[in-house]
Amino acid sequence: MKVAFIVSQFPSATETFVQSQIVGIIEAGLEVSIFAGKARDDLPSPENLKKYRLRERTRYQVVPKNKVRRFAKGLYLILKYILKYPVPIVRSLNVFQYGRAASSLTLLYKIIPFLGKGPYDIIHCQFGTDGLQGLYIKQVAAPTAKVVTSFRGFDASKMIYECPDLYKTLFREGDLFLPVSQSLKNLIVQQGCDEGKIVVLPSGINCQNLTCSAKKVLQDEPIHVITIARLIEKKGITYAIEAIDKIVKSGKSIRYSIIGEGELRGDLEQLIQERDLKEHVQLLGWKSHEEVIRLLQDAHILIAPSVTAKDGDQEGIPNAIKEAMALGLPVIATQHSGIPELVEDGVSGYLVQERDADALADRLSYLFDHPEKWADMGRAGRARVETDYDIKTLNDRLVGLYGQLCAKT
Repeated sequence: MKVAFIVSQFPSATETFVQSQIVGIIEAGLEVSIFAGKARDDLPSPENLKKYRLRERTRYQVVPKNKVRRFAKGLYLILKYILKYPVPIVRSLNVFQYGRAASSLTLLYKIIPFLGKGPYDIIHCQFGTDGLQGLYIKQVAAPTAKVVTSFRGFDASKMIYECPDLYKTLFREGDLFLPVSQSLKNLIVQQGCDEGKIVVLPSGINCQNLTCSAKKVLQDEPIHVITIARLIEKKGITYAIEAIDKIVKSGKSIRYSIIGEGELRGDLEQLIQERDLKEHVQLLGWKSHEEVIRLLQDAHILIAPSVTAKDGDQEGIPNAIKEAMALGLPVIATQHSGIPELVEDGVSGYLVQERDADALADRLSYLFDHPEKWADMGRAGRARVETDYDIKTLNDRLVGLYGQLCAKT
């Protein structure tokens, strides 16, 4: 079976789940190609890039931003390929069917890397925002392929909020849709996606590489709370900092590590300074996946205070929570999007309402005063991710879905 993965950028340090899925499909023996809109300098898991020859498998569909350059190079590409591949070249220029994607030559640039590489059985678009591109590529250059589209968070929330009809054509003509949570499934069903075309398939983690251990606090050691997240609105980190401020003012010894980068770093630094929390709260910036795991192993509690952003942006189910649970950390999170599908309130951690710093502080204070609960919560969390979020199991399931789809006439 031959699979083409479509993703806007590859590799990406903040989307290691994409790489994990691709690696799993390669390990299953399928023939894999990756088509990306652009490259990134941040290289997650470089050993996987080499071991599975991911760079060699990747073809970049770069569309020049400069119009003059885009049309000049586009003319060159047309002249170069029109005799050998007349049908897809002409189809890619059909402005009546593809509108701006054709008139801007974007579709031409997107199909060029596909020419002569097929036929593909599956075109798997890693985000909903890649789905229409995948559908157009099928129609123009890979007519026998089945189009599979994953939905992971912003693509099923923010993008629909901004443009309700964005996926109308994709939902009608796409073959299979894989939201990572029931919550996201509900969102795309509300927008008209046929429920019969949907299978919930979460992003997985490699549980075998993560050892669960009971968390203990040494005498005179502060409790170490941690968040792994991009510094953007939907991660809700301001509410966690406000909760830490309340804990510090209550006289408890605590330190809070925030791992990640993003547009709100300056605002968070200012909040930390205003609340005089520099001795308690650290913004550690971006870390490699290996460093993230080491920091999680050093922590006692994970806090994931996600919120629905003003622009409608929502999470799927953050992999950072899954990895923390696999390592045995109790979790304090919000009742946001798919998170309650993972974290069971009072069992593997606690759930509070979004944007409620008081509730976050209350649950932190409770866990601070009851460390005897940590081990049971950690074991429950580990069992949960082993059962439902193991990457090997989920990748095997994905291969099975591919097979079922290809068997349909």
